[in-house]
Amino acid sequence: MPKGDIVIVFDCGATNVRVIAINSKGEILASESFPNNTSPDPYYPAYRIWDVKEIWAKMCRASQKVASHINVNHIVGVTVTTFGVDGTLFDKSGNMLYPVISWQCERTNPIMSDIEKYLPLNELYYESGVLPFSFNTINKLIWFAEHKPEIVRKSSSFLFMPSIFSFLLTGNMVNDSSMAGTSMLTNLNTRSFSENILGKIKFPFEKMMLPVEAGTITGKVNSRASAETSLPEGIPVVATGHDTQFAIFGSGAEKNQPVLSSGTWEVLMVRSEEYRSGKEQLVSGITTELDSRPGLYNIGNQWIASGILEWARRNLYSDIKDDVYDVMISGAEKVPSGCNGVKVIPKFYEEIEGKPGGQILGLIMESTRDEIFRAILEALSARLAEGKRALENAGGFKTESILCVGGGSKNRLWNQLRANYTCVPLKIIDHKETTVLGASLFVQAACGNATSPEEARSAINYRTEIIEPIK
Repeated sequence: MPKGDIVIVFDCGATNVRVIAINSKGEILASESFPNNTSPDPYYPAYRIWDVKEIWAKMCRASQKVASHINVNHIVGVTVTTFGVDGTLFDKSGNMLYPVISWQCERTNPIMSDIEKYLPLNELYYESGVLPFSFNTINKLIWFAEHKPEIVRKSSSFLFMPSIFSFLLTGNMVNDSSMAGTSMLTNLNTRSFSENILGKIKFPFEKMMLPVEAGTITGKVNSRASAETSLPEGIPVVATGHDTQFAIFGSGAEKNQPVLSSGTWEVLMVRSEEYRSGKEQLVSGITTELDSRPGLYNIGNQWIASGILEWARRNLYSDIKDDVYDVMISGAEKVPSGCNGVKVIPKFYEEIEGKPGGQILGLIMESTRDEIFRAILEALSARLAEGKRALENAGGFKTESILCVGGGSKNRLWNQLRANYTCVPLKIIDHKETTVLGASLFVQAACGNATSPEEARSAINYRTEIIEPIK
């Protein structure tokens, strides 16, 4: 049996690079973070990349700080989780051949718009399940093939972001299935890269490598990484990968239980045994990714949410300096359902195609800001109900309740409206680090502290508030 239960999670987000020590009970023992940001592409300054050396340096500094606050002899394993889709090409010697193109870079916009010169969009979506976002990995590979063919010829493998940092920890190059599932390059049924899709874009299939499943030990911390991170040499490094998949698992979600991650954007996702990826799902904005566990699919859609509330705060409540959201919520609670005729169309950002078209309708001389704010909450709650129906249709299940995590779960009025509009209980999970927790559970199992990630999860005491719908 392992002599400890501490897991070190390297978590690279778009805004922060973090290293966190977490134990088998889900308790955060130490944490350190540094801001993250994109950099100009040294070859094309108008474009944006992730500076891997800079990010790794921040990870090492954060790891050193975390290691100084814990007993490093009790560390059982290390893992890396990041945002999806991004990565780059390496040669056989482990040299990175081009910077990591950021999902925030606009260079791939025209590629996605013209993707049908390679294969029909319906065929691509049907096989991969991933919506046609311009930042998808497929567009980066096409960009390499069209603009840097000499790099493609020289390359040995494509590594996603978590794999890059795992490589720096172990010296081994391994991709995982959760990241592969975000790429628009996989076959949902095989849980691997699609020879059909890669063949159509004329990218060598073998350079993507067969992905391993989450919980696979991919190597051990080598001497160089040990010196740079202050983590003991020889600690197992375990594959996890895409942050969304592990946030869902870490929330405690079982099969067919949607999870709402509520922030600037809301992401509604479910772990389902079935999926559909036809024209109806494409039009409905459904993305299907590979779950952290074989045999399951993560069906989801997303829309801008708290970003609209921030718009309301800035433009309607700028005179309130303290406890502004308490003032906003208290005022909106006094407004009757229907908002006295005020209605909001919450298309402040069009998720898939077309132009934004947010609107405020029904205004009269007596309309108030509280009516507008409540109308936003009602519109977003209706959007959640629409998303729930789309997930049920794509996954062939019936929702019994919705788990809710994230900053938006703190708004009591919004929570009640969500329950009312979806007609199911809303369960508020009081755990701030569901991604880190979820990833750590796979490490606990891989390193022998549990027989499975599910058994490791059973040791977590989830504090849950249930909001019942009012009919």
